[in-house]
Amino acid sequence: MPSVANLYLRLKSAKTGNRLVYVFSLMVFFWAVFDGIVSFITPIVITQHGISKTMMGVIIASSSVAGAIIDFLLSKVLENTHYRRLWLATFAICGFYPLILGTASSVPIFVLAMALWGFYYDLQNFGTFDFVSRKSKPEEHSSSFGVISIFKSLGYLIAPIIAGLTIVEVVTALPFALAFVFLAIAFLFFLVLSAVGEKGKSELPEKIAYKKVNVLVELHLWSKIGFILLPVLAFTLMLYIFDAFFWTVGPLYSSEFADFKDFGGLFMTTYTLPMLVTGWFVGPITRKFGKKKTAFWSFLACSLILSTLFYWKSPIIVLLVALLSSMIGSIAWPAVKGCFVDYITESYKYEKEIEGLQDFFTNIGYVIGPILAGVLSDRFGNGPTFSLLGIVGVVVSIILLLKTPREIKVKV
Repeated sequence: MPSVANLYLRLKSAKTGNRLVYVFSLMVFFWAVFDGIVSFITPIVITQHGISKTMMGVIIASSSVAGAIIDFLLSKVLENTHYRRLWLATFAICGFYPLILGTASSVPIFVLAMALWGFYYDLQNFGTFDFVSRKSKPEEHSSSFGVISIFKSLGYLIAPIIAGLTIVEVVTALPFALAFVFLAIAFLFFLVLSAVGEKGKSELPEKIAYKKVNVLVELHLWSKIGFILLPVLAFTLMLYIFDAFFWTVGPLYSSEFADFKDFGGLFMTTYTLPMLVTGWFVGPITRKFGKKKTAFWSFLACSLILSTLFYWKSPIIVLLVALLSSMIGSIAWPAVKGCFVDYITESYKYEKEIEGLQDFFTNIGYVIGPILAGVLSDRFGNGPTFSLLGIVGVVVSIILLLKTPREIKVKV
């Protein structure tokens, strides 16, 4: 794992575009701590009000129903996306989410909070893709996402530990207050990024202005581009179902091991820790084996390991199995994101549609994932739920490896 000194030397010697990636990554780090804290406490807050895990899954899924609608609306109304505007809106909405979550006590208010959650998560996703496509060269797309993923994963690694330390029996105001502190620090880095980013020119040609199109034309474009990108979109769907399982059931996993009070927080740490390591060398791997192949094979191996989770009764072994699975699977995330940025770079005039489809399938994953995770957890328990997830991951990975074309070109 790189030291702070190594990070400083990388930043000092980097080109202007790479420096911006590091500034952006620091902003994402503090934002991820904020989001990780509220994400960890959300299922706990919901269930401590007497709501079942199945209904909790439905409530969390509602955030992505709102997000899926927002995906289409954003691609329709935004004439020319820019990461500064998108992230500014993200910070504004983030400020309201904890306030509503902390005062909610009924299903409708929780659903309202989830809608805000889905909205700001989508905005930051759009903003991140736009930043990388503007400030990184095509051959650096996977590497840039790798660096951003390292800082983001570090934030999500720290967040459950912080949240877990502040929770005794119920969630108090303390984790909410800490979340706001990290959000404020992230916003300070956003101001630095906005100031520094304007001093240097983009390493890419200026993007074209988008023409407004009506809803029917936009739906037609989505259907045609979606068909071309279907294998990668299907894989994206599976990745976010996978992620939703962990963030829905993981914080509740301590109930499986009554003598290991902090197991839930540590389990989530094993899920987020690996990206701190794998993100640094995902670029060379994808350059050698290809982005799609790297993503599919790593996820296949990850799912195989995860499918054995219910066999193990020792919490230490469960944590080690989860860590190994996540270590291998973490390679898939920056690899597949690099694929999407490649498609955007090759076809700038379809950037909104490609970003919209990617986010749309992300939201569908976050609709299916929490509901399925809640139902399976209520019926089978937390460990078997993750094993079933692993089995599905193996099947999906094999199908994609057999059916995905070697090259995908966005030609409409």
